[in-house]
Amino acid sequence: MRDILERLAQGKISVEEAEKALKLDAIEKIANIARLDVARESRRGVPEIVLAEDKADEDLMVICASMLEQTGRAIVSRVNDLQLEKLKNKFGHSHQLKQFDHAKSLVIKRRGFRTAETDGRVGIITAGTVDLPVAEEAQMIAQEMGCETFLEADAGIAGIHRLVEPLRRMMENDVDSLIVVAGREGALPTVVAGLVDLPLIAVPASSGYGYGGEGRAALMAMLQACSLGLAVVNIDSGIAAGVVAAQIANRVARARKGSLPDRKVS
Repeated sequence: MRDILERLAQGKISVEEAEKALKLDAIEKIANIARLDVARESRRGVPEIVLAEDKADEDLMVICASMLEQTGRAIVSRVNDLQLEKLKNKFGHSHQLKQFDHAKSLVIKRRGFRTAETDGRVGIITAGTVDLPVAEEAQMIAQEMGCETFLEADAGIAGIHRLVEPLRRMMENDVDSLIVVAGREGALPTVVAGLVDLPLIAVPASSGYGYGGEGRAALMAMLQACSLGLAVVNIDSGIAAGVVAAQIANRVARARKGSLPDRKVS
């Protein structure tokens, strides 16, 4: 980084070249453990997320400490109970913690760190309460990308009347994009996509069982959906859905504010 800044100061490279070089240089190596993409948020609008699953506890602590030092925030997904306790013990007294209990996720922030609000609005609907872990992953990352989120649970089509009020509230809150999480036969996203004029991200959940269980039937059903305007992510991929929904919502929010550049079509 110092070399890039020195070349900029000497006039050997332009500001644009320096910006590009800094982004490329931003992969932070931590010993032999991990390479953190600490500039992902400035490059893509998506912060780095630390997957705790299957990581050694000591490695997880080192990675989180480095993220906090470099960016002021560590977003940690899929922590087990022991990891959660160790993270709280290590960072709880000196940092702000926000826990997502269903998703087993934790956001650690340096005191005074504030996520910039974008005015993007993301709606999330689940077929059952059992799908909340996936929904909360989506909610967590959408919030950390600056969006306001609206979560409605247990609106599955086994009782189609349960869907009316959640959809009404989504329309009243004027959400910019919608995430729908469902397991078993995965029919809810198809129904919702046929009722709203919103870009919809469907998430198959592994909450079903038996033949086609663990999300396989839901995934196939969503891929075969006849309703248009519906895209599908992988089984239990709440974070992937949350990122796409937030990127859409943030783009819409920028357009509302008139901050998107004009593009001429020749």
